[in-house]
Amino acid sequence: MSSNKSLGQARKAKKDEFYTQLVDIELELKHYKEHFVGKVVLCNCDDPYESNFFKYFAMNFNSLGLKKLIATCYDSSPVAYTQLALFDDLQKRFPNNNRKAYKVEINEVADYNNDGAINLADVQWLMKNDKNSISLLHGDGDFRSAECIELLKQADIVVTNPPFSLFREYVAQLVEYDKKFVIIGNQNNITYKDIFALIKDDRLWLGYKSGDMAFRVPPYYEERETRFWIDDTGQKWRSFGNICWYTNLDTKKRHELLILYRHYNKNDYSYCDDYDAISIDKVADIPIDYFDKMTVPITFMDKYSPDQFKVLALVTPTVNGIKKYKRLLIKRKEQPNEN
Repeated sequence: MSSNKSLGQARKAKKDEFYTQLVDIELELKHYKEHFVGKVVLCNCDDPYESNFFKYFAMNFNSLGLKKLIATCYDSSPVAYTQLALFDDLQKRFPNNNRKAYKVEINEVADYNNDGAINLADVQWLMKNDKNSISLLHGDGDFRSAECIELLKQADIVVTNPPFSLFREYVAQLVEYDKKFVIIGNQNNITYKDIFALIKDDRLWLGYKSGDMAFRVPPYYEERETRFWIDDTGQKWRSFGNICWYTNLDTKKRHELLILYRHYNKNDYSYCDDYDAISIDKVADIPIDYFDKMTVPITFMDKYSPDQFKVLALVTPTVNGIKKYKRLLIKRKEQPNEN
């Protein structure tokens, strides 16, 4: 099956149309500001007409010290030309384009209305600047296409919410081209063999936010009994309780040691039937004085610091005859000031 066909099927299944809230983007990316200075940022799964990733970087272009911002969308995007009129002359530039994929390249953002701030009002004037450009792509905007890969090669950092159904393939491409990134995914991605291999080798880790996150979804999205609602404006929403940010940019959080309270007592902990390790069901139960192997839930990655622990393997242990969901096999490192 070709990559374009598989991406088309993902769209048809309506699995990947989740639009990230600006507030969630702001809360996460405020921790990475020093990484963006002088960098080219690519948002390659984002229609600038509706992408809050594009809005965030356009509004903060100068304060972050960006060198360049590139955004691409795929053809037949359900929100293209329908929401925020960022580029009111797009249809004039490309009449009868049938909502084809396009790219936007931003090299300069100015205070066009002279109000002393860069905001959405200024973003709407971006394409009036000769240093910025918008153009149609030759293909459908698939991130795996040759022209989109050429844009990827130009980028220093990729920031986006990639298609959930193509997460492994998306990350594999970022790794292949040795790109820095901050992207959204599901916590269960940790259990994928290729994703876990990157985690084990400290080539990928979790960002700051993990847990519940809500996304806008298109009008055609089917209603659900749980984690779905329609707001007063008629906008449909879908939320998930296991969303997290993945990155390979170093953060302060990554070096914060988990504060441990419990002390090890063999009567309080069960041993795995098939691994030489104790079984721990809650991260809070990790003992402060135990330095052998232990299995912990994958939610541990939200608290993981390579300065404090070593991730050894991804396992499915049996404890007292009961098969557990996939766990991380870890071992704690002794700290210089512990004795």
